[in-house]
Amino acid sequence: MKKIVSVFGLLFALNVHADDLRATGDLGLVIERESNSALIINTTQPSRIAKIQGLGDLSHASVVFSRDERFAYVFGRDGGLSKIDLLEDEITARIIQGGNSIGGAISQDGKIIAVSNYQPAGVKLFSANTLELIAEIPAIDAKGQLSKTVGLVDAPNQKFVVSLFDAGEIWVIDVKNPKSPRIEKFTNIGKQPYDALISPDGRYYIAGLFGEKGLALLDLWHPELGIKRILANYGKDNEQLPVYKMPHFEGWAMTSDYVFVPAVGRHEVLVVDKKTWQLVKTIPVVGQPVFVMARPDGRQIWVNFAMPDNSQIQIIDANSLAVSNTFSAGKAALHFEFTPRGEQVWIALRDDNAVAIYDTDTLKEVARLPAEKPNGIFFSARAHRIGM
Repeated sequence: MKKIVSVFGLLFALNVHADDLRATGDLGLVIERESNSALIINTTQPSRIAKIQGLGDLSHASVVFSRDERFAYVFGRDGGLSKIDLLEDEITARIIQGGNSIGGAISQDGKIIAVSNYQPAGVKLFSANTLELIAEIPAIDAKGQLSKTVGLVDAPNQKFVVSLFDAGEIWVIDVKNPKSPRIEKFTNIGKQPYDALISPDGRYYIAGLFGEKGLALLDLWHPELGIKRILANYGKDNEQLPVYKMPHFEGWAMTSDYVFVPAVGRHEVLVVDKKTWQLVKTIPVVGQPVFVMARPDGRQIWVNFAMPDNSQIQIIDANSLAVSNTFSAGKAALHFEFTPRGEQVWIALRDDNAVAIYDTDTLKEVARLPAEKPNGIFFSARAHRIGM
């Protein structure tokens, strides 16, 4: 009889414990810009789980996740690097690693966190486990001048790729030996690369240029070919328009055939053929595009805009290469994040203090969560995507 009772007791205990378990694949962070905080959220049952405070300046925050999806690493503009435990709802480590940071990445094996800095100019490598400094890589160009670093992404074969804004260079950083990283430098790529992205397969690194027309393309499968300039003639004869907000390249859309590029300062999305890297079409949109993001199946391209059009959202049909829908979810739509298979999209509405969740098929709002001035949404599924 005692054995039967103990078995029932064990089953009861296991059931209680199971109810308390939390699946990391369901989780994400919503950045609350002005309150130095972030919300841990559940994406399958749209809800707020916890609020994490004390994260510093989040005006240009970005987030990466550990490969087991348990930890989120938050990069703050003030140089803060914070490690959040998504299961314990707490900051487990936090350091101020620089004076002005612009983002970061996590290595292919998940053991190294790299941070891109304006000040001190360069890249720093940290242990993902402890946040201890492993190596510091000053961004010194051929003339001995320091340069701000931008567009830092992870790449296959245990590498990072970064652009040097002032120097006009791209560096490929091999961290197989993280205490002594090897650097391959590509110079004269163009003036003032301001942001960059890597293709989902990790092959192509593309940096946008603010100081001149065009983009800089590096084929990581064939680095011996050097830098290829693409779209160099786009808009060169047009009047230079004021830029209200720089586009974010990690929000670029890549489908099976095309790359959809936000035009700097213009009311256009550019469509580029992935095989030839030639301009196929320009798609007129309602404002200056900031994020141009593809639904995971590549059929829809969602676009948001800089002021004064930042309450508008447009959807481009990837088949017809034309705008199919225009609507407003609310005030100041700053960022999108799709659920892993794309049935829903979460939209940060800064001036409504809310995150709106939409069905991407019906375009109907299905839920809305309160959030204090949200400006970035990041789901843990990013842990398994190159460049995210």
